[in-house]
Amino acid sequence: MFEFAHRIGGQAGRPRFRFEQETELKTIIGLRWWIIALVCAGTIVNYLSRNALGVMAPELKTLLHMNTQQYSYVVGAFQIGYTIMQPVCGLVIDLIGLRLGFALFACLWSATGMLHGLASGWLSLAALRGLMGLSEAVAIPAGMKVVAEWFPNREKSVAVGYFNAGTSLGSLLAPPLVVFLSLRYGWQSAFAVTGALGFAWAAIWYLFYRAPSDHARIGDNERMAIIEGQTPVAAHAQDRRRIREVLGTRRFWAIAQARFFAEPAWQTFSFWIPLYLATERHMDLKQIALFAWLPFLAADVGGLFGGYLSPFLMKRLRVPLIWSRVAGVVLGAFMMIGPACIGLVASPYQAIALFCVGGFAHQMISALVNTLAADVFEPGEVGTAAGFAGMAAWIGGLGFSLMVGALADRIGYTPLFGALGAFDLIGATLLVILMRGVSRDARLHRVENGASSAA
Repeated sequence: MFEFAHRIGGQAGRPRFRFEQETELKTIIGLRWWIIALVCAGTIVNYLSRNALGVMAPELKTLLHMNTQQYSYVVGAFQIGYTIMQPVCGLVIDLIGLRLGFALFACLWSATGMLHGLASGWLSLAALRGLMGLSEAVAIPAGMKVVAEWFPNREKSVAVGYFNAGTSLGSLLAPPLVVFLSLRYGWQSAFAVTGALGFAWAAIWYLFYRAPSDHARIGDNERMAIIEGQTPVAAHAQDRRRIREVLGTRRFWAIAQARFFAEPAWQTFSFWIPLYLATERHMDLKQIALFAWLPFLAADVGGLFGGYLSPFLMKRLRVPLIWSRVAGVVLGAFMMIGPACIGLVASPYQAIALFCVGGFAHQMISALVNTLAADVFEPGEVGTAAGFAGMAAWIGGLGFSLMVGALADRIGYTPLFGALGAFDLIGATLLVILMRGVSRDARLHRVENGASSAA
């Protein structure tokens, strides 16, 4: 705006024009929570598009003339692509940044999802699922890198709980939305709509996202709270560590094995619940739409519960940071005994209730194990570590899905569900053992850093 001013010192009151540029953007209070909400939205879109297949499985088996084993190959194609690309996606976003990397992969998975409607048999559908797996693998590594950059240590588990809720919300929304689109406009429309949503999200992400150091809308107080609340990056860690060094750490394998044993449960819930309810519990597509979303609602609650459980244990019981995460994983592993008994109950509603227990327990485990990656790795390593840990997880999910496809028609689902409960107990036990070593390594690391600083 223009103003008149008078000089002090008695010069004639000549008008002086001063132009004030009011172009600075106002800061947004609590911007980090808006950022994690945007990540959650992207995760919802990601899981909505991938879960469309599971919801449509009973109908697609008939339309595309698939048997159960061929359907497992379709699922496996997605899992193979996802498994291969998890570490690659982590490396890509570490190299080119979250803003461009996440948006690019979102456009790729959206285009591939929309092409699913052109499938004419299980082979073409499997090829498209494989391509989708290659691009959708970015979700977890990207989300973990956002948490590592934007949140102080004490809030990381809560942040992971919120962004991880997107995996459940997407899975929750898939049954009613996909069934509605399929019955109203045909099965191709379900893939077209769920795929197209990714383009809209990618545009919003690219326009709005920046790192905390570059974002124009973050306040100085919030930026300082993030920096001061994070573990300082060691001087030698400023240089990007080689992949071999990340994979050679005990803490990586602690996280990777826990994810390997936990992931089969989530893969089973995402890809096999509708088919199980149709074949074993004799539900039609409308009944599946009414009930198949409930385990994912419970999963949302479980992920948020796990996020808040860790700071509660730290504040009320003085449990150290790492062990507050591990304690929640152990609790979730014992809760997985519930879904292990699904095949033993007579009522389909009891089965759904046990699926809900499993969804709650798994997402509590998932949120806390994923948070550990942000806890024990430097921000520049998180994408790589989370990507390779995700690769281990999806190897476990792939192997179990192929096992379900090969054995479900022969021996039934009961022993397969029983195995899921055992897997999580094994993973939790090994996590406790391996994390004891991580605690000792962390203490030694601090001593070495102190000695080098003193020198």
